[in-house]
Amino acid sequence: MPPTSESTSRTAPRLFGTDGIRQVVGKEMTPVFVAEVGSAVSTYLQGEGEVLVARDFRTSSEAVARLLTGALLMNGVSVREMGVMPTPCLQFNIRALGASMGLTVTASHNPTEFNGIKFTGREGIELPRTAEEAIEQTLYKHDFVRASWDHVGSSHVDPDGIDRYVGSILQHTDVPAIRLAKPVVVLDPGNGTSALTSPNLLRELGCQLITLNANPDGHFPGRPSEPNEENLWALRKAVVGFGAALGVAHDGDADRVAFVDEKGAFLPGDVAMGLLAKTRLAERKGGVVVTSVTSSTLIEDVVKGGGGELVITRSGSLPVARGILEHQAIIGGEENGGYYWPEHQVARDGPMSSAKMVELLVHSGRPLSELVAELPRYHLSKTKVPLRPLLRDRVLARVHADLAAEANRLVSVDGHKAYYDDGWLLVRPSGTEPICRIFAEGHTPERARELMERGVRLVKEEVDHLSSELTAIY
Repeated sequence: MPPTSESTSRTAPRLFGTDGIRQVVGKEMTPVFVAEVGSAVSTYLQGEGEVLVARDFRTSSEAVARLLTGALLMNGVSVREMGVMPTPCLQFNIRALGASMGLTVTASHNPTEFNGIKFTGREGIELPRTAEEAIEQTLYKHDFVRASWDHVGSSHVDPDGIDRYVGSILQHTDVPAIRLAKPVVVLDPGNGTSALTSPNLLRELGCQLITLNANPDGHFPGRPSEPNEENLWALRKAVVGFGAALGVAHDGDADRVAFVDEKGAFLPGDVAMGLLAKTRLAERKGGVVVTSVTSSTLIEDVVKGGGGELVITRSGSLPVARGILEHQAIIGGEENGGYYWPEHQVARDGPMSSAKMVELLVHSGRPLSELVAELPRYHLSKTKVPLRPLLRDRVLARVHADLAAEANRLVSVDGHKAYYDDGWLLVRPSGTEPICRIFAEGHTPERARELMERGVRLVKEEVDHLSSELTAIY
């Protein structure tokens, strides 16, 4: 039985962020560290089972994957080498093959100097915090399980992982209707792993496809890996120029997706989520929808209007996935473009989401811009403020007191979310970086920005105050 939080102390430094470990290559992420991570995973699994290992196209990913594989094998765990594939593709294969765990070497949307390791449990979703703590404690103590020469693990290459995954997406999408309509779609994989799945997937669906940045390249020469509005200027221009019905873009490991309508307008993640949830509620005649605390009031309006029930969780893929499983939800998602389709898998899945958006357009027979125009309209502003881990808890405590004194309602599910008559403000520390994220929503762009700036001031004032205190002490 793997160790639990009851059997470990909390003295080990935290390595896991919101979704795995991400570090700068050659600085924190060194060959020794990567091999020790593999040894810690082997210890967690008690030197048994099979682990699937996949990677993205970053310049260091092959090396990191080989180091992980070697450490796992040397410590008694067998490895199925899946090669390059999107994170949701690996997650799907874990359940399909009954593996003990999956490791994806990727830093997702982080800049090129980063790499990381995403950890997926046998359910096909991220490891619980208790498992992360056990791995951190093993790394901290260097207390690794060791295998003798006659009990090392075995490895083999599995060439069928992508086909299994794409086959499931096709099975859960109305392929005949899409093939009849032949919609024109522009796809931008951003030189990431979706270049191996999404072009073939969309063609198999029956789309007339145009691609940008579809050559895999770990330097990300076409655009930064983050598929935000600023980085997708070329996709927006191409959609209009080719007269396409839809633009689709992914981040580096394709667990998220961004959409562009036929007029070249970028769809914020909440808007896409609202449209997908509205359609799903109509199809299923109600049901549970799961989203995180960062999501817009738009989602709440759509779910109420569709006769559904809304469940709100902490931010991050694991809390949303757990909420979907616990409440048997029909769909889940976050404002960052990560959407979940439980009939396919309970993990955020960019390629599956793109297939369902194409299906939605074909079934409606209407332009995407018209469908979006029917949704409630809110305005979101967001930014980030530097926040050292040393100050994090004390800053949040002071922010809580300030917001509690002025807001109509304060929710502290994840950070502090203050509700006002005409909007809300969320102050939430990042799980992966030394920053505090500020989200604000208003009925007007001006009010959203005003609330965002209020959040920035609160955090900066508290940071300055506490920094002065520490300086005076030391």
